[in-house]
Amino acid sequence: MEPFVIAFALVVLAWMLVVGDLVRRHRPAWHWHLVGYPVIACRVLFTWRRVTMLNDLAVSRLPARTLIGHLMVKGDPVRPVPPHISFPRPTPFGLTATVRLHAGQTPATYLKAADAMVHAWKVHAVRVTSPERGLMLLTALAHDPLQRPGLATAPAELLSAPIGALETGGAWVMNLRRVPHWLIAGATRSGKSTLLTRLITQLAPQPVALIGIDCKGGMELGLFADRLSALATCRREAVAVLSALVVDMQERMSACRSAGARSIWELPAKVRPVPVVVIVDEIAELYLSDGTRESRAEAEQCSTLLLRLAQLGAALGMHLVVAGQRVGSDLGPGVTALRAQLSGRICHRVNDSGTAEMTLGDLNKEAVAVAQQITAEEGGVAVCTGPDGGFSRARSHLTPTKEAVSTARKYSAMTPELPLVTRALAALEGDTK
Repeated sequence: MEPFVIAFALVVLAWMLVVGDLVRRHRPAWHWHLVGYPVIACRVLFTWRRVTMLNDLAVSRLPARTLIGHLMVKGDPVRPVPPHISFPRPTPFGLTATVRLHAGQTPATYLKAADAMVHAWKVHAVRVTSPERGLMLLTALAHDPLQRPGLATAPAELLSAPIGALETGGAWVMNLRRVPHWLIAGATRSGKSTLLTRLITQLAPQPVALIGIDCKGGMELGLFADRLSALATCRREAVAVLSALVVDMQERMSACRSAGARSIWELPAKVRPVPVVVIVDEIAELYLSDGTRESRAEAEQCSTLLLRLAQLGAALGMHLVVAGQRVGSDLGPGVTALRAQLSGRICHRVNDSGTAEMTLGDLNKEAVAVAQQITAEEGGVAVCTGPDGGFSRARSHLTPTKEAVSTARKYSAMTPELPLVTRALAALEGDTK
């Protein structure tokens, strides 16, 4: 009888393994809720006490100091009490649990213990946030959701472009009405160009003017020339375009003042000027000079004009998207001033810690460490800041070059005319001849 029972048990086990593997490959959501979630939830509950004790998260309700005569003795609590944790709740990519802090604890101690939780629970990552005072929200990700992100969608809105997927599974949206200016940093082949391509293809069907500044001869943004209202391929042209935009901005300012409006969005639709999105590819080409007087003058002009657009353009429908491989104070004092006006931040894989610090450090220190962990194999993965001051890992959708060029041609008839910019470039071309 025993051999029969053993054989039957082996057959059942083999059947479970085969079926489990099929479910995992073809119905990953089912497999996660039936197998993955219960296993990780048990790990969280069974290891919580030890994790908190080893990472100084547990405290004692008894005083840690004892007075002996005239001597104060301080010792470690003998029976520490771990903070209370709620029962883990499943999510599409992992689970969440709420922790109630002991009096005197801060979120910083839990941030330091996040790596310990990753190893104890055998998950991909643990994110620590504080939704309200006295509470911590632990979000454990069973696997990296950005390895194969789905095509997330978002509601259609003017100056809003869904450019990828967030680590949480939601849509990664660049909303220029909410966050008017953006700084994008990333090394070569990190996904920076992919993101700009996606942004342009999403803005192409909208009634907005797109202006490209690509001082690398227009190799990147020149592909979308059919949909661009203007394209500057060198610094002289960039100065002409930016100067014309500043004049246009002043005219918009006068129109708003005459109408008693504080932004163009308060003007009637019939007289409202078209929104303008200026996309700068490789900011360093505008700031670096070869040492000549003319080159230094052009660099200073670009710095001043970009700063004016960033400071005053949001309410007047003028938006900046500035990208670069290297963003640092060594490019000039104007870069730091410009960065302060670019509240939207995106950092791909970078070659130096200074660029990550320059991009994210003044908004969120923890985001810098996360950005530096992006590997060369994670093309398109970036750390982006949110409107609430937090940050998230995200990945932009890959738009093939042929599809992007086809989209630009398809909506070329929607390209608005900017007379001041057109005249400035024509005058520059006449002077050259």
